[in-house]
This record gives sequence, C-alpha cells and structure tokens, in this order.
Amino acid sequence: MTRAVVAVVGLGYVGLPLAARACEVGLPTVGYDVSPAVVTGLNEGRSHVGDVPDATVAAMRERGFVAHRDPEVLAGCDTVVICVPTGLDGAGEPDLSALRGAARAVGGHLRTGTLVVLESTSYPGTTDTLLREILERESGLQAGEDFHLAYSPERIDPGNTEFSLKNTPKIVSGYTPLCLKYATAFYQRLVDRLVLSGGTREAEMAKLLENTHRYVNIALVNEVARYCERTGIDVWDVLHCAGTKPFGYSAFQPGPGVGGHCVPVDPRYLDVHATEQGFTFQLLAAARRVISAMPERVVERAADVLRQEGRGLAGSRVLLLGVSYKPDVADVRESPAAPIARLLREAGADVVYHDPLVTAFSAAGIPLLREKELAGALARADLAILLQDHTCYPSQQLAQAPCALLDTRGKTAGARVTLL
Repeated sequence: MTRAVVAVVGLGYVGLPLAARACEVGLPTVGYDVSPAVVTGLNEGRSHVGDVPDATVAAMRERGFVAHRDPEVLAGCDTVVICVPTGLDGAGEPDLSALRGAARAVGGHLRTGTLVVLESTSYPGTTDTLLREILERESGLQAGEDFHLAYSPERIDPGNTEFSLKNTPKIVSGYTPLCLKYATAFYQRLVDRLVLSGGTREAEMAKLLENTHRYVNIALVNEVARYCERTGIDVWDVLHCAGTKPFGYSAFQPGPGVGGHCVPVDPRYLDVHATEQGFTFQLLAAARRVISAMPERVVERAADVLRQEGRGLAGSRVLLLGVSYKPDVADVRESPAAPIARLLREAGADVVYHDPLVTAFSAAGIPLLREKELAGALARADLAILLQDHTCYPSQQLAQAPCALLDTRGKTAGARVTLL
C-alpha cells in the first residue's frame, strides 16, 4: 500500500471536498473522522456531503483513499489538515471541543517535518496559541522548529456551481515564514490562486470579517424592510433600484433570518473574543439583535395574514416551504425554519413542511410532518410560508395557491400573497 502523504481530519462539508481534490491531483490521501457512519459510508462509496457525489467518492477510493476512525493513520503523513466543526454550544457560545480533540489526536502522532494546517474557523490566535500548545504538549515537538504550522480558512459555499475549491482564491498563512513556505507548496497543487497573509491571526480575522460583513448587511436590509413596511414603501422596488448601481453597493435581500455553517456562527466568535480583549463591536451587537428577532417577526406577520383571513394561529395548519438554510441545498444547520416552527407551535398552530431536499426536520427536538406533494400540501394548509426559494417552487403556482401565502423572499405576487 502506498504511504499516505495527506491526512484530512474531519470529513464533512470542508474536509471531504479537500480530500477529493487532493486525490484528484494525485496526492496519496487518507481521512480521519470520529463518526462511524461517516467512515463506513465513505469506505462503501457513499457520500454524505451534497456537493460531493457518490461518483467522486468512488473515484477517491480507486485512487487509494480510505477513511479511518483510528488516529494511528495520522502517523507518518507529510501534511495533516484539520477541518473539524467549530460551531456554537447550547448556550450560543463558541464550541472548540472538536478542535481540541482533533489537536490531541494529531499531536499524539506528530513527527518531525510534518505540516499541520487548520482550516476550521475560529477567533484570532487559535492557531498560534490553542492549537500550537496542544500539538506541542502532545508531541514534545516545537512549532516552527520541529514541525510546520499554518492556517488557511475554508471558503466552501454549499450549492455554489460557479466557485469550487479549485477556483476560489485560497488564503494561506504560517506560524513562521518557513511554515508559510511549506503551506504554500501544499496548496498551490490544489487551487488556482493563493493569497498570502502576513500571519495566522490576520488570516483568522479575514475569515471572520468575510461572514460578519454578510451578517451585518443582512441585518441592515431586514431593518430597512421593516421601516419600508411601516411607511408604506415597496422595499422590493427599493432593492431593485439600488441594485442597479454598478459601484459602491452590494446587494442583500431581507428574509426570515440567517443560517448555515458560517454566517450565524462566525460573528459570535468575533464578538466573544473581542469582549475578552475588552472591546465591543457596537455594530455587531445591533446586527445580532435585529437578526435574532427575525423568526419572531415572521410569526407576527403570519398571525397578521391569518387575522385578515378571519383566523388565528391557534388551530390553523401552517405549511413551511423550504426549511434548508439556503436555496437548492439540503443543509439545515442553523436554519431559521427551526425557531419559526417552534414559535408557531407555541402559538397553537399545526406546523408541517415541504422541502424536496430535506427528508426529516425537527424543531426543538420535535419532528415536523413532511408533506411530499406540493399541490396537495397547499390545498390542505390555511397558510403557507415561503422560507426558502428553491427552484422547485414556481412563483405562479404559489401565487395561485388555494391558501394564503406569506412570502419572506419577495418572489411572488398575487391577491392572497403577503410579502415579509
């Protein structure tokens, strides 16, 4: 068996595409993950990541890729890339438990000369303090002297058919200039363009800024939408007009909230770390208040629509259309559909959902009934709420639905359609 050159730790939405790309360019690659289901599925040729088809996993297997649950596989690899989740805990605070576990596993099998790269998102200083200290403690080696340490933030966008790992510019940074040189040599085989950062903290901050930028602007446009509603201004016409400016304006759309692996999570890492440093992001705090209130706002608007229909939320059948966090993907991480469903239930509504991509969905641990046929689901509902504008939802069919429709995406128009 050929010795593995690359080991990818964490085979999720970031790690699996990276492993696939490494295999594609001819680097002998192995994977390590703590999930038995993930490891078994990949070794049987099944992908659990929407953007990585089974055919890609089959091609990886033909090139020698094997997924493992034993960290012993990390021993002897030239490059180890850590791609584990760094989300929030139950209290909404940064959760680095998976990163700490991965660092201990890597450190326990680290050898002289190995390049260790972190791709997971975290606060500035994670690479050169938390990760470095665990690796050095577990291995007895020194970063920058005995092994190379680097940070390169992931820029995976699920469902994006235009930008992949290969053609998305890749930020690369190193703990020392020599570490950066080794990291550059690795990534230049995988991507078309590298962007070299002055240090790991700058690269970590750049990643947080990218998604905080989206977070703040989504909050702004949601607040603009509420102002326009109060003053009788058509916000969708406002957005259309503003969006024609070819410079100095970035288009964002109002909606029911934010979801996914980055936008609702990364600003919290920045916020908490800043507080620890004695600094407060005033704008970020305001954006968080606006966005956190959006699910409640959707439910308020739903109650308004039903009131006009001569009904209340209690006892009404409410159909949620699209429960994933973005169009045309099956990913439900941090989806605003969950708190909206919970609030609707608390108000006494009978909540069901339709989403051809999401086969099971729960809110507050309680599964929602899934409607499989759109026309029938609309006929049985008192109110439908368009939460995610999948391409499978024709605007004409929704506009002509037999039930009232609350459109949080501004995609439809009709006598019984209400825009958020």
